[in-house]
Amino acid sequence: MRRAALRLCALSKGLLTPGRGLTQGPPNPSKQGIFHIHEVRDKLREIVGASTNWRDHVKAMEERKLLHSFLAESQKGLPPRRMKDSYVEVLLPLGSEPELREKYLTVQNTVRFGRILEDLDSLGVLICYMHTKIHSAKMSPLSIVTALVDKIDMCRKSLSPEQDIKFSGHVSWVGKTSMEVKMRMFQLHGDEFFPVLDATFVMVARDCENKGPAFVNPLIPESPEEEELFRQGELNKGRRIAFSSTSLLKMAPSAEERNTIHEMFLNTLDPKTISFRSRVLPSNAVWMENSKLKSLEICHPQERNIFNRIFGGFLMRKAYELAWATACSFGGSRPFVVAVDDIMFQKPVEVGSLLFLSSQVCFTQNNYIQVRVHSEVASLQNKEHTTTNVFHFTFMSEKEVPLVFPRTYGESMLYLDGQRHFNSMSAPVTLEKDCLVEP
Repeated sequence: MRRAALRLCALSKGLLTPGRGLTQGPPNPSKQGIFHIHEVRDKLREIVGASTNWRDHVKAMEERKLLHSFLAESQKGLPPRRMKDSYVEVLLPLGSEPELREKYLTVQNTVRFGRILEDLDSLGVLICYMHTKIHSAKMSPLSIVTALVDKIDMCRKSLSPEQDIKFSGHVSWVGKTSMEVKMRMFQLHGDEFFPVLDATFVMVARDCENKGPAFVNPLIPESPEEEELFRQGELNKGRRIAFSSTSLLKMAPSAEERNTIHEMFLNTLDPKTISFRSRVLPSNAVWMENSKLKSLEICHPQERNIFNRIFGGFLMRKAYELAWATACSFGGSRPFVVAVDDIMFQKPVEVGSLLFLSSQVCFTQNNYIQVRVHSEVASLQNKEHTTTNVFHFTFMSEKEVPLVFPRTYGESMLYLDGQRHFNSMSAPVTLEKDCLVEP
């Protein structure tokens, strides 16, 4: 791994905490202005003017067309905002409201990480609406959607279904039409909230009909810490561009990577025949093609977002659950999530779509399992499949797992891509029994 282990949770120290006492004991939402988790989606519907009834969604979207006059013609026409203007805290009171636990509970009495992904996605959108709020308009003319989950890193803190959880976050960087959002998750232990998770999402703003890009308010850092966060946002943008430009779909592997694949190929040659066609697995190894799981989801209106497309958090939850099942089946024990990164939302998923998910182990090392999930929708007219998302998850197993070996050139590229994502993890993690995170 490329950075020190302490870096994993140290990232959270720079996150804006404007005078609300993030670690000063259990909050009282009514006194501190903290949103309840149930209020987040309701607040988003209010901001956008979305209907809670599917039968009224067409009318609601038609009414949004009237908001075009509130859209800025350039970013210069928008007032600058501060990081604390978008700061939001949300309470998930698993401890104080036990009736909530059923939704978040696993059979092992741990917290479902897929549900946490849904909450993070909704919170990220709400934070961006706080940044772009127009006081003269009852509803926002912007359609803010998730473009990318850049990184989610887990810290070494327990996730108990019997203790309150709190989320916080704010906009940390702004382009012309995009925003980077930093979010953290805490869990109550005794009288204090301790950090559990750091997340970085990238959101994009589109017009009121979600047909084209729209400008967002510029961001003004007010302290050296905020300037560092903004600078890191610029670096993140450059890193994403560089990572994309060197994608194995665009460029050949590096010399080192080519050597890795060739050595793996040589290790699978049958010593009895010494033939290019005769391949055998080394001991404690599995062919990559035998590490797949697939699923199908029918996208019902219940899973729609405020713009009547399928909720991005739902897609992440389903992909994560399939990835977890894949890692569980492969490793022979219950795996624990370590990191999520580089989830690109390439195409929206329409209500009524058939969503095909395909999960595969693409890289392993010691106790780590790197899983890639590919999602696509099928056109019912011409039966063509279109990619909507690609997800990358890093898991840790309780015991050392087999090596995974590619058999074809395409699988070799998947292996190298998985290795790249694994190596981009912020730090090695040692997960203990009090840190279980399951679907």
